[in-house]
Amino acid sequence: MSGSLEVRQFLLRYEGDAGNASANGGVPAQRSGNADSPRISDDQVRRARLAVAQGATGVDDCAELLEMLGLTPDEEGRLPVQR
Repeated sequence: MSGSLEVRQFLLRYEGDAGNASANGGVPAQRSGNADSPRISDDQVRRARLAVAQGATGVDDCAELLEMLGLTPDEEGRLPVQR
C-alpha cells in the first residue's frame, strides 16, 4: 500500500506546478475537441518522462515504460502520445 501512497504524494506535489488544476479541486478540465491542438503539451511529455525515470528500476525498465506510454518517438519522429 505504501506504493500507492507514494504515487499520490508524487502527483500532488507536481500537480501544484500546473497551477490550474487546484481551481477544480485537483480534477483536470475536460479537453476540447479541437483537432489542431496537441493532446499533450511538450512540458507534460517532459514531466512524464522525468516521472517515469524516477520510478523505473533500471535503464531497460525505463525504456520499456516510456515506449508503453507513447513517450518515445516513432519512425517519423513524432510522439504517439501527441497524435
